[in-house]
Amino acid sequence: MFGMAGGAAGQFLVGPMIASGMAWHVFWISMGLAGLGIAAALLVLLPKEELEESKDDWFKASLTALGVVFRNPQSILCGVIAGLLFIPTTIFDMIWGVRFLQEAHGFSYGEAVIRSATVPLGWIIGCPLLGFISDRIARRKPVIFGGACVLLACLSWILYGSANALPPYLLGLIAGLASGSAMLLYTVIKETNPPEYSGTATGAINLLNFTLTAIMGEVFVWIMQSASRGKPLGLEHYQITFQPLLYGVGLAVLLTFALKETGRAARIPEKTTVTV
Repeated sequence: MFGMAGGAAGQFLVGPMIASGMAWHVFWISMGLAGLGIAAALLVLLPKEELEESKDDWFKASLTALGVVFRNPQSILCGVIAGLLFIPTTIFDMIWGVRFLQEAHGFSYGEAVIRSATVPLGWIIGCPLLGFISDRIARRKPVIFGGACVLLACLSWILYGSANALPPYLLGLIAGLASGSAMLLYTVIKETNPPEYSGTATGAINLLNFTLTAIMGEVFVWIMQSASRGKPLGLEHYQITFQPLLYGVGLAVLLTFALKETGRAARIPEKTTVTV
């Protein structure tokens, strides 16, 4: 939630600041100093914890934890599904979103920035909301499945629907909200692995998720270059380039069926009726 708040601010606030004349190196130096300040605050404010001296070989223990997590097929499923649901936000919106709205639909830079920033804003709403719904119904899979289906519908409209048929900012907000269902995979991977390896499980899903994002980022650049052949970019070029996003989210929907339900409802044994 708070990470995506930074993403929204990066588009909604920083873009116009740099466009209005703020030097990019001044911004990054300022952010670096702010980061140092936050690190110092964490060092002072975080409670100190006394650790018991471990007699185990830390390297061997780390390899054991990695082996347990990565040998679990559910861990791989979580990473792949999360990556497929993250890509529309991390690549399409945050990297290409503003250019897409300008070049494919003719929006001004300011309007394109604001519309693109509604996606991470939807994340800010969707992450806690979908988490609450998942806890309320005591299940993970229906929320992940529903979020993926809504995201698929939003992406289809963004690429092939009319840009002005829906109220401004609504489509991006809903797409971001639905994409927030990807965060539930971070809970699932921890619940499907031994609790003592929760940290390793979280690191594993991040590795799988952002590895997929990094690879697909290069793939989309190659497709765009092949489709445009140096010509000015238009709507048809973006449709060709990002059509695989629809297949990816559709695959995430299908893979959800193979995901193990780890919600509280699945862990409560069913009551049996004994007839005398």
